[in-house]
Amino acid sequence: MNRTKKITLNFKKKAKKANAKSYSSNKLKYISKAERDRLAEKESTETDIEQGADIGSKPVF
Repeated sequence: MNRTKKITLNFKKKAKKANAKSYSSNKLKYISKAERDRLAEKESTETDIEQGADIGSKPVF
C-alpha cells in the first residue's frame, strides 16, 4: 500500500467512527426478567390502590 492510500484509509476510518458515535442507538435498555416482574407487581399494586380509592370517594345517593 502506498503512503497516500494509507493516509486516506486512516482518515476515512476515523470519520466513520466519529459518524457512528454521533448516532445514538434506538435500542431500549435491557431490563432483566426479575426486574420486569418487580415492576409489573409494583404497577398492579398501585392500580389496585387507585381503584380502591376511587370507589371509596364516590358519593352515595
